[in-house]
Amino acid sequence: MPKKIRELKQLLRRVGFQELPGKGSHTNWIHPLYTGKITVSGKDGTDAKAYQEKEVLRAIQEVEENQNDEQT
Repeated sequence: MPKKIRELKQLLRRVGFQELPGKGSHTNWIHPLYTGKITVSGKDGTDAKAYQEKEVLRAIQEVEENQNDEQT
């Protein structure tokens, strides 16, 4: 069962991503330890597409790896 858009946004917030408003239902997410930005589109109650879930999980993984690199 796919995650909802609101769940993806919660995951990004927990890791420390900052939300920037976009146009329409789009929101952009930035983090100091992530290169680039993530764009999440869709209303909060909508099912997320597979590529959106993968993109968010990849971004979270990159941030966590960068945090571990800074600590060592």
